[in-house]
Amino acid sequence: MSTAEETAGGEMQPWAEVTPDAARRLLVAAVEAFAERGYHATTTRDIAGRAGMSPAALYIHFKTKEELLHRISRIGHAKALDILRTAARGEGDATERLADAVSSFVRWHAGGRTTARVVQYELDSLGPDARAEIIGLRRQVDAEVRGIIQDGVAAGDFDVPDVPGTTLAVLSLCIDVARWFNVNGPRTPDEVGALYADLVLRMVGAGK
Repeated sequence: MSTAEETAGGEMQPWAEVTPDAARRLLVAAVEAFAERGYHATTTRDIAGRAGMSPAALYIHFKTKEELLHRISRIGHAKALDILRTAARGEGDATERLADAVSSFVRWHAGGRTTARVVQYELDSLGPDARAEIIGLRRQVDAEVRGIIQDGVAAGDFDVPDVPGTTLAVLSLCIDVARWFNVNGPRTPDEVGALYADLVLRMVGAGK
């Protein structure tokens, strides 16, 4: 399945934020190449070839290979943050919001696994400035999940002695789905999302 066809809970992920069409094609090609070969082993020629363009055409839209990775990572992290922020600010108690956050986050990592692998595992390939920006987004992601867990602890719904550590464990569990999920496997993204939501609620002691 190509990056352009990947789904998260049935939602298409066409990279509509990226214009014009040639730039979008290059970005999609870069995602596929980075996921398959790794950032450092991928050349601009590889990316241009996948997009059906000449290497010179790439530089019209992106100055460097790193700029492509930065754009992919920024868009991906913004989407992940939006998913968690929507769940954190939703209706319901902390148990319901945490379940929604985890299931939605997992569905995104499973349905968009190729993109998610690049977004989550190529951070160290970015230069200092770009890396600092992405780390800032990651801290916001962490804060959204941590906030839900703190709400549950304050309400007496969760039994969590170490909120920061538990937040890291929850995020790590969700993110790792991008590494192993197989579209031909026994579970759909929705089913994995529901499973992980149940596991996380058990982790925080919900309902005890």
